Amino acid sequence: MTSNADLIARRNRTIGPYSPLFYAEPLQFVSAKGVWFTEANGDRYLDGYNNVPHVGHANDRVVRALAEQAATLNVHTRYLNERVVDYSERLLSTFRPGLDRVFYGNSGSEANELALRIARQLTGNTGVIVSDYSYHGTTITLAQMTTGLTTREPLGAHVRTLRIPDLDSDPRPEAQVLAETLASLDASIASLQEAGFGVSASLFDPLFSTEGMPRVPAGLVAGIVDRVRAAGGMVIADEVQSGFGRTGSHMWGHDYAGMDPDLVTMGKPMGNGHPMSAVVTSEDVLDRFGSRNEFFNTFAGNPVSAAVGEAVLLEMEAEGLMGRAQDLGARALTRFGELAERHGDFVRAAKGTGLFLGLDFAVDGIPAPHLAKQVVEAMKARKVLISRIGRNESVLKVRPPLAFGAAELPILLDALEASLAEVRV
Repeated sequence: MTSNADLIARRNRTIGPYSPLFYAEPLQFVSAKGVWFTEANGDRYLDGYNNVPHVGHANDRVVRALAEQAATLNVHTRYLNERVVDYSERLLSTFRPGLDRVFYGNSGSEANELALRIARQLTGNTGVIVSDYSYHGTTITLAQMTTGLTTREPLGAHVRTLRIPDLDSDPRPEAQVLAETLASLDASIASLQEAGFGVSASLFDPLFSTEGMPRVPAGLVAGIVDRVRAAGGMVIADEVQSGFGRTGSHMWGHDYAGMDPDLVTMGKPMGNGHPMSAVVTSEDVLDRFGSRNEFFNTFAGNPVSAAVGEAVLLEMEAEGLMGRAQDLGARALTRFGELAERHGDFVRAAKGTGLFLGLDFAVDGIPAPHLAKQVVEAMKARKVLISRIGRNESVLKVRPPLAFGAAELPILLDALEASLAEVRV
């Protein structure tokens, strides 16, 4: 076994020292199955964090589909292949009527880049509205609108940001919060129009995941959609974290949140670790863009990716994973609420829906990221992996694979209870 110190030194000499690693003492994993990792020293860790292995690490159905199709045929989409069409039909059947066409890509960044390109062309505008603490990808276009990570690129002149309020921490009445947030959006739209950019699109994660899963006022999401459309813009829903049954009650986060998008982007869980992404839209949008652009992506939508994507959807259906997320998530959220009440001196609120949950840490109303970090490290010591999110990194992020089951839930909850009991304010 290579020591962590030696592996980190080699990593720094190749990948460099700037790519982040989790934990004060990083973990070196050598295998994973289902919702369990195996570390280089043989220890097993429960995965309470990763949404990429959506139907479980090394899922048998997915691995078999990938291997069988790779051993048969893999080629780009300039040739006909029924498997690609089969998958497209199955994927689109999970959307509401009107979202019935799909473009493929290889990453969430590619999907968001394409959605923004479409919006610019179809609206004739360039202005974009995003949250003031968000992340949507790594391209230069997306770096210019990244507000939730450190980037060298400044915020683009054509970008305006919106603070997403959280009723769990905002003392103002809900109606006032809604009115003032929408007034801020109105001002941003007017600013883009006055500067000559206009509004091409809004780009939001329907659950506002990076923002810390805020509890937003009723009517906020619909208000955003209405105003963006009235300004001539298109609504993009980034489903990389919110989609594929994560909420338990809905397949897609935009349906859960009441967002009516023109374009839906997706990535990570789509391929269970295999690199693939998509933009789903309407026939009208595809025709208006496709008729004027010879859009082609060599690796996107290939038969192997289609086989993998189809296997993910089949596994979700066969194992009832969305219903499981709803059931386990409701049980977990009840326990999270009890823990928040018990530790009210430093936990402000329980958050989330389905298998996307969190606890918001604050002391006397001041965010407490140091306490959230303590709990993340204490969970790791108990062999359970979670993380943190939010502008202050003060919200625990519990977002396991949807393969997470009833046998694993008590392990996570008991570890969380014990970890919280160790916190000293």
